[in-house]
Amino acid sequence: MPHLDEDGMCRICRWTLSPHGGERDCHCPFCSLCTRFIGPELSFHHTERIYFRSEGEGDLLVPFRRKMPSNKSVSDAPITQFVNCQILRDHKLQREDLWVRKGRILDPAKLFFDEQGSADRRVDCGGCIIAPGFLDVQINGGYGVDFSQATDDVSAGVALVAKKILEHGVTSFCPTLVTSPSAVYHKVIPQVKVQNGGIEGAGILGLHLEGPFISREKKGAHPEKYLRSFQSGGEGGGAGGGVSDLLETYGSLDNVAMVTLAPELPGSQTVVRELSQRGITVSLGHSVANLSQAEEAVNNGASSITHLFNAMNAFHHRDPGIVGLLTSDRIPAGRTVYYGMIADGIHTNPAALRIAHRAHPSGLVLVTDAITAMGLPPGRHTLGQQVLEIQGLHAYVAGTTTLSGSIATMDMCVRHFKQASGCSIEYALEAASLHPAQLLGISDRKGTLNYGTDADLVLVDEDLNIKATYISGEEVWRE
Repeated sequence: MPHLDEDGMCRICRWTLSPHGGERDCHCPFCSLCTRFIGPELSFHHTERIYFRSEGEGDLLVPFRRKMPSNKSVSDAPITQFVNCQILRDHKLQREDLWVRKGRILDPAKLFFDEQGSADRRVDCGGCIIAPGFLDVQINGGYGVDFSQATDDVSAGVALVAKKILEHGVTSFCPTLVTSPSAVYHKVIPQVKVQNGGIEGAGILGLHLEGPFISREKKGAHPEKYLRSFQSGGEGGGAGGGVSDLLETYGSLDNVAMVTLAPELPGSQTVVRELSQRGITVSLGHSVANLSQAEEAVNNGASSITHLFNAMNAFHHRDPGIVGLLTSDRIPAGRTVYYGMIADGIHTNPAALRIAHRAHPSGLVLVTDAITAMGLPPGRHTLGQQVLEIQGLHAYVAGTTTLSGSIATMDMCVRHFKQASGCSIEYALEAASLHPAQLLGISDRKGTLNYGTDADLVLVDEDLNIKATYISGEEVWRE
């Protein structure tokens, strides 16, 4: 039949003819719905406007063709159809095609039924999995670039990293600044703008400001002399309630997506409320907070934990601290607490990865926490105001055994997490895409392959190696 290829597959939807449906019907979500009778002897296949008529009782339906309307009657934008693939949708892999127009994912049923449209070009995915592009909400730099260095051209450094991480499947990210002098924030923040990605590099979702309002006891690699506390106002409000300290330190909250702070600091709960009301994600980290203080912060609007298990009190059965948020019964209804996990094989033991995953799977967000040495050989590098030493896959504050960020890439983290946790391919991919999008409140446009969302895609093989990266439906990197 004209709408089938030599393998018996529908030329449009790519599904095989139903073995029990005779030659009248395709076995696919669209064709099986649309092959309907018009009168006793006429039916049609909408996708190619192939009509069928009976030429006698018991005879096979005989096809004849009517002219297919042009897509130009609907839009001048070309339609791309990704074929020979599995797509990650609704938490499972589905063998179907993906349709894209004007940078967004199309609903093929509406395209076929309402517009009577077809593809302008097809991309053969060679059997790969199509997943949403990865989002990295904690990355300090890479390839010799340190986001916390106040250079004369900060944007050029950010652009370099944005370009390089495309090969690791990252389509959007949050440049992260560690604890720094106020002068650094005042110079760097105005130069980093939220922007869409493209062939020039991954999109910028906004800055992640990790510090300086953190605990001295759990400062990790953050330089102690630049740590700050909230001086103005208190938990009752007044004198800016601590927010004026933020503005004095950072200079501006424009283009800021996320702030990490310690909830036990006096005045912090007021700050949590204010940041949350401004639409900025508040994450708890570098902290000695007990569980009650962490729960209070969540009830005031905090929604995340920064690199779980690292730079916080160890789990204790009488007071589990921030870690206890994973199973707390004091989380407001309808809210999810997310937690960053550095799955580089160094920062977190595989057993700890499994504990977190099994205790609270819906909140796990893979992050790289990558530093300037990502993509560079071993040696000495910088992170903010600190000197670091890279030994193998370990990054230490020079002269110490204090871990300081990671040199892992996001695709490495996805693969290691799947191997260490024993989770499904689907879950590993969503931990780097759907979950960070939900954390930032942008899953209506990022992190899924739902109809109408941005066509930011990554093609991976069954071993989760990156084969190609797309932003807005356009190829930006290929192996």
